[in-house]
Amino acid sequence: METSMSNDDIYRILESEIVSLKIAPGDILSENSLCQRFHVSRTPIRSVLQRLQQNRFVDIIPHKGTIVTTINLDIVSQMIYQRVAIETMVFRDFVKSCCPTEVEKARYCLQIMEEAAKSADDLEHFDINNFLDKDLLMHEVWFRSTGKMFLWERLTTPHPDYSRFIRLDIVGAKNVPDVLTDHREMMDLIDRRCTEGIEELMSRHLYGGVRRLGGCLFSDEYKKYFQSLS
Repeated sequence: METSMSNDDIYRILESEIVSLKIAPGDILSENSLCQRFHVSRTPIRSVLQRLQQNRFVDIIPHKGTIVTTINLDIVSQMIYQRVAIETMVFRDFVKSCCPTEVEKARYCLQIMEEAAKSADDLEHFDINNFLDKDLLMHEVWFRSTGKMFLWERLTTPHPDYSRFIRLDIVGAKNVPDVLTDHREMMDLIDRRCTEGIEELMSRHLYGGVRRLGGCLFSDEYKKYFQSLS
């Protein structure tokens, strides 16, 4: 019996599972298994897989199957560079212009982020996506306040390389304490209306995953996730 689930629903589920690393780079997606899982025919599954391929989450290889792409670390680096450049400017504008209500909204976002981090020492039960959502909420405050939501939506659209790298950072490097420290420093700059050191802080914060994972990127445990690391 076919389900009423739409192609968009199936796409969002598979995209989310790939981004969250529940489906790992290099895994093979079987059309038969997906048809059974979602109770649909091959036609919608093939449509979803083609869309995932267009967005670079999978490669469809004739006579071999559909394979989840590995992470391109060069693209990750370029996307971090882009985000540092944009967010430094947006955050500086926010610090200069924010009203008391916006300051308290940022503080509230930090508080719920700290609450979400309480179980970080127990990775088996730690909700990575919830923590990342709370992290992004604080950043969204300055984009929304300065009227830069188009940029924010572009920066936070699920990406096959950057989105997975962020989650690998949390799992592999246990980055939660570092991330919280950076956000507390951002809150301090907001409270003091201080724009000094913003670029340095944003660069350290957004390149933190590369720094924390470091040589682990080249270990047998992690290099399987990446393209052409040697």
